[in-house]
Amino acid sequence: MTTTPPPAPPQIPAVQAPPEEPPPAKKFSFPSALTVLAVVTVAIWLLAFLVPAGQYDRNDSGAPVAGTYHRVEGTQSFTDRLNDLFLSPVNGLYGLQDPKTGQVGPTFSGDLYGSAGVFLFVLAIGAFITVVFATGALDRGIARLAHRLRNRGALLIAAVMVVFSILGTVEGFAEETLGFYGLLVPMMLALGYDRMVAVGASILGAGVGVMCSTVNPFATGVASSAADISLGDGIGLRFLMWIVLTTVTVLYVIRYARRVQKDPSKSICGFLPGDREQKATGDEEVEPELTGLHKTVLVLLVLVFAFMIFSVVPWSSALTGKADATPYAWELDWSFAQLAALFICAAVLIGLVARMGEAKLSSTIIQGAADFISPALVIMLARGVTVIMNNSKITDTVLHSIEGVVKGTSSGIFAIIVFLVNLPLAFLIPSTSGHATLTMPILAPLADFAGVSRALMVTAWQSASGWMNLWVPTTAVTIGGVALAKVGYDKYLRFVWPLLGILFVLICGFLALGAAM
Repeated sequence: MTTTPPPAPPQIPAVQAPPEEPPPAKKFSFPSALTVLAVVTVAIWLLAFLVPAGQYDRNDSGAPVAGTYHRVEGTQSFTDRLNDLFLSPVNGLYGLQDPKTGQVGPTFSGDLYGSAGVFLFVLAIGAFITVVFATGALDRGIARLAHRLRNRGALLIAAVMVVFSILGTVEGFAEETLGFYGLLVPMMLALGYDRMVAVGASILGAGVGVMCSTVNPFATGVASSAADISLGDGIGLRFLMWIVLTTVTVLYVIRYARRVQKDPSKSICGFLPGDREQKATGDEEVEPELTGLHKTVLVLLVLVFAFMIFSVVPWSSALTGKADATPYAWELDWSFAQLAALFICAAVLIGLVARMGEAKLSSTIIQGAADFISPALVIMLARGVTVIMNNSKITDTVLHSIEGVVKGTSSGIFAIIVFLVNLPLAFLIPSTSGHATLTMPILAPLADFAGVSRALMVTAWQSASGWMNLWVPTTAVTIGGVALAKVGYDKYLRFVWPLLGILFVLICGFLALGAAM
């Protein structure tokens, strides 16, 4: 009897694993200002080995005298130079300049060369602004303004942009606009506009204020300190620029908004699903309540910044038109030390008025200082770069290399050239504070050679920095704003380029006017 072998089990085909997808390519991310300045520090340190040392003769005020440049013998050993690189952040904060040798170091005796005053001032104003925001007064005030004007579109756009611009020119209001997109986008859609109008009102409103900073501590303040002039010097021209350029920017956004409202097909960014339906329901929102506490905090906010402006303006020079006018008895002539104390006291005062309590007030002040430590560190690092240049005695050599170009150039052309030169620098160093601290020690003496006031150099520099920050993708204000509003960056560029051209021409005109005054 034969037995039939059992049938072979069916062959199960091997399951092939799906092919592995290649890892997504890493997108290039522009390095932070701290990283850029760290690279610049090492680059300048290496360059100092190649650039010959030299000096100008100085006048009684310490400014270099044109035509007196001469080579000097470098006295630093390699160990000294290595020590300068190692201590550059420390010297950038509290380095002292020896009056005999001109060298800067933490153990010398002499005037403060580091940026400790500006450093503390940035932390103090950070604490103050954070305490104000913690009360909810500023957010609620802007929200109430937007709600009351919700049926008057052009007036709403103008009001929001002017408020943002005032905050920008006074205290550098920029990143804070990111918190208002949740309010402005639905408000603009309810009025029949598109999302680009909300983007323009936010980015351009605050941006034009920062570009035309009058007493903004993070732009004008840092640059004036680095140029060794008062924060109030040149405020007249900057105020005039602020009025004209803010007006032009507001009208530009309103013109676009009306065009879209009349013909939605003219929208550059288009509409997302549901955007057009918001027009019917936008008026039903409840008006935000402004309590007595909110009103008190807003009044205190205005008074603090008004007093800051009063304390730094050289009133005798401003009213008489003479740079060497004798100060009035009531002029305060405050600098960063007093302003830092002012904002610390103001932060405590607002915290007490808001009844925050000791624990919350202390933690809010600490949090505010922590939030602003990044620009403070940028200022410190940038100042450290200038210490390396000073100790290796190459700053005057750099000045001398440009002196021939400056000689014979009209003051108006020179101011415009300074504006143009700072445009690419503003892209590489998006931090206004770091950009100012790094470039102003070179620009200020150049202004002396060209017969241009240092205050005009500050205005030219901040105009370049502000103009670039209206559109470059290296700033959180621009990239974050278009992302929150769900508007493509390429479409924002299409929207803003005509305005950038108009502002460019106007800035050059104002700089020429300032040089002629």
